[in-house]
Amino acid sequence: MKKTLLFAGLLALTSCTAPTSAEDLVAATDAKACDKNPLALQILGSGGPIADDHRAGASNLVWLDGKARLLVDAGAGSFVRYGEAGAQFADHDAILLTHFHGDHVGGLPSLLNAGSFAGRTEPLMLAGPQGSDVFPSPEELAEAAIGPNGMLRYLAPYLNGASDFPKITPLAISTDTGSIQNILDGDDLKVSAVRVHHLTVPALAYIVEAGGKTIVFAGDQSFLSEDFETAMRGLKPDLLVMHNAISMADGQPRGLHRDGRSMGEVAKLAGAKKLILTHHMQRALNDMDAIMAAIAENYDGPVEVADDLSCFTL
Repeated sequence: MKKTLLFAGLLALTSCTAPTSAEDLVAATDAKACDKNPLALQILGSGGPIADDHRAGASNLVWLDGKARLLVDAGAGSFVRYGEAGAQFADHDAILLTHFHGDHVGGLPSLLNAGSFAGRTEPLMLAGPQGSDVFPSPEELAEAAIGPNGMLRYLAPYLNGASDFPKITPLAISTDTGSIQNILDGDDLKVSAVRVHHLTVPALAYIVEAGGKTIVFAGDQSFLSEDFETAMRGLKPDLLVMHNAISMADGQPRGLHRDGRSMGEVAKLAGAKKLILTHHMQRALNDMDAIMAAIAENYDGPVEVADDLSCFTL
């Protein structure tokens, strides 16, 4: 009963009718809802690196005027959710990767394989952070997956524009600077990136602007992401998408991920109009009452817990 009352009190700010259980926190899903709106975010995969529930790995779509214009991360299982959502490979302006952990890129080869049937002719940007001794650059990732000596080498025409394949154009985004970097500057869609701290992993957050609205994909990041905080200050994003990967318990890997209190601090700093939690791990899902209470210490705006295929319209 105490947990039920705590959930109800915390979420009264976000709903006219307070939920009565932890399950009621989860946003409703409608696989085909996003393409019917001028601008929408769809969480394709809301899970993490461990296959311990129904969730696909981290992946998101930005829908603009009925088309899936951006794919942000492509974790394992996102291939299935991508099809369920009705996304079309020919519609993408770019594939944006926050970093190169397997739960964020493991589904990319399958999506590229499917894309080879799409009849796309325009080049496609594949953007992500620069490489390191341990992690590849976007070009090295593409070479390893679909290069002439790669895992799926029959897809090598993606990299040279041969045959009927669209040309994949890798873009390495510097993590040597803390400045906001412009990645895509179209008439109706703009994307910029800023580095974040994810222990020793080169990693990025993305700021997407379209239709007079702003969506921020915070990616995997720790409380040491000072450049991200500077970029967020007063930004007032319509949606701030953050990763719910650790609990509030002692001993959690806070050098990799923000906990609930830290997420609430950033949401307040940014003036976020809504906070979306995704990339769930069971250790976090099992501690949602404490996480929501910690968020509410600083942030009093609406919070929604995403599931696979959750759609958030703008």
